[in-house]
Amino acid sequence: MFSENKQHLQAGLYSQVNQLPEKYRQRLEESWAGVFYREFFCRIDEKRLAVLYAEVPSRPNVAVNVLLGLEALKAGFGWSDAELYEHFLFDLQVRYALGLHDLASGDFELRTLYNFRQRLRRYTAEHGVNLVQEALACITDQQLVVFQVRTQMQRMDSTQIASNIADASRLQLVVEGVQRLVGLLTVQEQARYGDALTPYATTTAEQVVYRVKGREATQTHLATLGGLLHRLLCDLALSQATAPAYQAVQQLFADNFRLEAAGVEVKAHAEIGAASLQSLDDLEASFRRKGDHSYKGYVANVTETCDPANPLQLITQIQVAPNCVDDAALLVEVLPELCRRTQLATLYTDGGYGSPQADVQLCQAQVTQIQTGLRGKAPDPDKLNLADFVITQATDGKPLSLTCPAGQCVPAQAGASTGFVARFAAQTCQQCALASRCRAVPAKRQAVHVLSFTQQEIFWAQRRRRYRAQQQAPHNPRSAIEATIRSLKHAFPSGKLPVRGRFRMTCMLVLAAAMNNIRAIHRYLTTRRPSNHPTTPDPFPLQTLAAALRSLFTALFWPVQPFHLFTHIFPLCLPGRLFPVPSSAQFLTSLSGVICGSHCFYQRQFG
Repeated sequence: MFSENKQHLQAGLYSQVNQLPEKYRQRLEESWAGVFYREFFCRIDEKRLAVLYAEVPSRPNVAVNVLLGLEALKAGFGWSDAELYEHFLFDLQVRYALGLHDLASGDFELRTLYNFRQRLRRYTAEHGVNLVQEALACITDQQLVVFQVRTQMQRMDSTQIASNIADASRLQLVVEGVQRLVGLLTVQEQARYGDALTPYATTTAEQVVYRVKGREATQTHLATLGGLLHRLLCDLALSQATAPAYQAVQQLFADNFRLEAAGVEVKAHAEIGAASLQSLDDLEASFRRKGDHSYKGYVANVTETCDPANPLQLITQIQVAPNCVDDAALLVEVLPELCRRTQLATLYTDGGYGSPQADVQLCQAQVTQIQTGLRGKAPDPDKLNLADFVITQATDGKPLSLTCPAGQCVPAQAGASTGFVARFAAQTCQQCALASRCRAVPAKRQAVHVLSFTQQEIFWAQRRRRYRAQQQAPHNPRSAIEATIRSLKHAFPSGKLPVRGRFRMTCMLVLAAAMNNIRAIHRYLTTRRPSNHPTTPDPFPLQTLAAALRSLFTALFWPVQPFHLFTHIFPLCLPGRLFPVPSSAQFLTSLSGVICGSHCFYQRQFG
């Protein structure tokens, strides 16, 4: 049964935090733990995850905000599950960040965290909705409003991320596939294969591959294994067709072999696509070659605010996809969500984010893309191209007019079949010094020079014009996102996450981005606190009086339990705590009531 966690909103009277000296409590509140509690933990909407729990009366769940907070700390610090649990049990900062003020409350077994992840994974598989991503998007939106972060200007970049899989060769993968299928066979079924399974049933895939030397021997071994793999798949088709291991090996066979009339044939390396299976334990990881390096795993696409007027910059969106997915496809996928949640108007990217589909989406969303690089071959510098013309466009992207480099402005008209045409006066063009370089050609029946172009050429020309303008700018707003990506991957050596599968990779990177935002907020609050947050002193010295009275009551009435409680009430009213600071009048009224009650109790007990 789902139950919200509201206990952290009212701190207990007895706790390790309250027993700390005031300067240590203040330091704890101003540390990353205090910022995490206020800007992340308290902003978690637990009701979004209520669908993971049964609606019938049953035992209440472990607090959702505690579990999600632990997952964020694990991703932000790069802890293992065992390290995370140790910090939860014994680290006061971690417990304070999760709304726990002592070491005795909120206990649960680590298995609860595993079950929580399993529920999230199952819900994502059934409904196609990542609840973690939704919950953290809501938190980020609140942070953007609270800290007045402008979202009109944002930057985007991608990075390669490896999952926790071995860098296996093609032969090793096929051997592992055979071994997985052997594990699905009964003893009687294994006996029918005779000695064919013996080399693979008693050794590891690495040992089998180690003995195979040379390319020809590898191809021969692959051909033998292909036939064995096909036979195993046929024999297990009726009994194990729905087993995850069977389906994974079936995909492996389709990627590496083909069925011919003569039998099973090994595919050439050139025939195997980038989306082919890279691991039997991670079916969504793919292969990509980028420059001189090859990668196996996923690509993470990061979007961050970049307005220079912002007090701090926050990550607004994280995407994770197989690394064979193009950057421009990631832009097309995320653009509607970014426009819905933010006021995106200008997007800074590198050259990989340009494509015809992206141009159409950006035009429909009224978002200007500024690239720091361009794909494709550079135009001939000795010839004028469409980017040298000033193009005026309508809101739907269609051209209204063209102005040539010489200053002649003409309307753009629809072409006879496809595209558009601009007709320039022949007399003006003939006298132009740029006539030999211009792409406008004389018409056969009219005294005009005609320039034909398509809608896609317009998008391309406008991107190149913005690129040229950006090259002349003194600053590059996109470049700082490289440091943001570095901070996301800092907790994971060599950019390899300790999880597998697209769902777990997405959750971990989204949570790491949330921790990156918390660190940015903490730096901002730390730098602005001395100068921008002058405190107006209360006319009544509350802190000094409260401390003196606490010491007096503790010295006089320590054996008396009610007075012991009173002595712990005053610290909760001190400035800078989680509760509102009372006014002098309120404090004096409460104080007089406490003193009168204490006097009466003392008279009854001690005469």
